[in-house]
Amino acid sequence: MRNVILLTLDATRKDAFGYCGSSKGLTPTFDDLASSSLVFTKAHTTGPYTQASFPGLLTSSHYLDFGVPKGLSPKRTLVSEPLRNAGIVTAAFHSNPYLCGYLGWNRGWDTFYDSMNDDVEPRIPYVRGDQVNRKAIEWLTAHHRERAGKPFFMWLHYMDVHEPYMPERRWIDLVDPSIEISQDEMYTLFTDVLLKRDVSIAENIMLLRKLYDIHVREVDAYFSELMDCLDKLALLAETTIIVTNDHGDEFTEHGGLSHDDKMYSELIDAPLLIYGAGEAGTCEEVVSNADIAPTIIDLFSLPAVDAFQGQNLLAPTRESIESGAFGEAIDQRSEKGGDPARDIYFYREGDLKIIHRPEPESWELYNLATDPREIDNIVSSSPEAERMKGRILPRVRRWQAN
Repeated sequence: MRNVILLTLDATRKDAFGYCGSSKGLTPTFDDLASSSLVFTKAHTTGPYTQASFPGLLTSSHYLDFGVPKGLSPKRTLVSEPLRNAGIVTAAFHSNPYLCGYLGWNRGWDTFYDSMNDDVEPRIPYVRGDQVNRKAIEWLTAHHRERAGKPFFMWLHYMDVHEPYMPERRWIDLVDPSIEISQDEMYTLFTDVLLKRDVSIAENIMLLRKLYDIHVREVDAYFSELMDCLDKLALLAETTIIVTNDHGDEFTEHGGLSHDDKMYSELIDAPLLIYGAGEAGTCEEVVSNADIAPTIIDLFSLPAVDAFQGQNLLAPTRESIESGAFGEAIDQRSEKGGDPARDIYFYREGDLKIIHRPEPESWELYNLATDPREIDNIVSSSPEAERMKGRILPRVRRWQAN
């Protein structure tokens, strides 16, 4: 039985990766792995920010299945729970407060590190990837020494690409030594431009994107360190590695910054690769991050989990199944800290993607094959519009009927 590692990258856009088309050279380690992996070209997150996406990633369910969450609902099944019940060793290492043990995300883990008791830099609210690696590598080394041959599932999450975009000088010099900026100046960009969603000065947006890209290169280096550890422990040959994001970030493509309640490609398109689970290649089906947990269960040859809504990405019969991807979110920037009256939904099938806001009512439909930037709304002219609306409407505010 193989081991499985799931690596998730916070706020990391699909188009930042070389294997997804970027020419910036930011992801040499990920690109190298992708060349030997099954790559999914039309993968999507279930939402545009962490709280909306991670129910898909780790529980194969959707954000608003049980109303607006205040934590992880006991009605959801974390992928770690059936794994541990089956005797698989489970370990998690991350530093995202929205996924902390206090909110219920520690269920089913033999080892769970969320960094909530660690000191962090005052202006950067998470521990960096090198510290996450340190914890994970210590655990891998001990597991290999003490329980060699016992299969494990490990989830790691790197936060470093996430705002406030304040890379250390060593990473700036690695990507673009010509950038001269202090930590104070970077933080001012965060507080005065990004937090305020001020898109009025193009030079500020360009600089924010450069700092963001530097963090992408930083995370690739952390992943390289992790891969070196797996190689030294001779674990690569017996480990399947899944790499994806939880969402992207916007840089004015649709008038904003960061990751708010929008459903455009810059936020919900997902890089997704699976290494060590069969032949390398490309899958061009529309898939969801809700499909990842069922795939992990299958990789351990365990029975399917009834609570999971996704499909096994590696199932040989998958091609015969009509597949699409759903997502949903609410406005997280309201004074309420999450307003269910300002909800939004998307559904993609083939190259068509529909987006719906119930209040005020609006519909958008895009043909991504001819309009990848999602500029030309064809909802009033497409013969597919009513059918696509019919896929969304049963999901809209469905919790109100319970």
